[in-house]
Amino acid sequence: MAEPLHAHCGRSAPTTGPARPGRGGAAGSGAVGSLLLLLLLLVPEPGTGRTAPPLCGTCPGTARNGSIVTLYCGNGHGNINGRCCVRGAGQQLLGLDLSNCSLQTLPSEFSEAAAAVVLDLTDNPLLALPNDSFLGFTQLQQLAVPLAVPCPGGSKAWEEVTTNGSSRLCQGQRNPCNGSEELAPLCPENAVCAPDGPGLSQCLCASPFHGYKCLRQGSFPVPLFCSVLGTVTAALSIALWGTQRRHAAGM
Repeated sequence: MAEPLHAHCGRSAPTTGPARPGRGGAAGSGAVGSLLLLLLLLVPEPGTGRTAPPLCGTCPGTARNGSIVTLYCGNGHGNINGRCCVRGAGQQLLGLDLSNCSLQTLPSEFSEAAAAVVLDLTDNPLLALPNDSFLGFTQLQQLAVPLAVPCPGGSKAWEEVTTNGSSRLCQGQRNPCNGSEELAPLCPENAVCAPDGPGLSQCLCASPFHGYKCLRQGSFPVPLFCSVLGTVTAALSIALWGTQRRHAAGM
């Protein structure tokens, strides 16, 4: 549409007033400038391109003043974003405050907080939590729960357990693999124990062993596997193409 409009303007009758060359260039420059300004407004500033994890908006409001989450975050570890304490442009979740959220069970997205260092679940009608609720929470060092809820993994899974009014504070997650016979699992040969949450542990194959009960040694033959898979796929594709071609020719 731009070319026909320009041609029409070129055929217009000359005006009686003085010529004003450069008017179209100024208008074009203004349009380009407006476009650049719009692009600058749409591009997010560094560090603001990502939002907090969805779990931070599970409960209305922000982290409660005086909670272990706000105290931890206020010590320079991160920033409060909704119910979370997050750090960096990637919004890494360090703390989660779900206190006074009328929770009877943990949210379905609770596993998203596996990297959290502090958690507050106080002032909720929670009962005993399932044993695997904190599976993978290996960084957790402070956990506040209602008084009716025991510390996950039991008191032996924590360095210190204290009560204050209607809440219980579990502090200092212990490594179940450090000589505790009651918590550490019996790992097979060629495997080592590794923590997997409060009172939870797992057996990981020691390098270079892998496979069932860590009985296989050496790395997985990726090149051989890929070559065999590619050959089989190509052969099946050729056979299928030939079959379909004969079927189409017969019709």
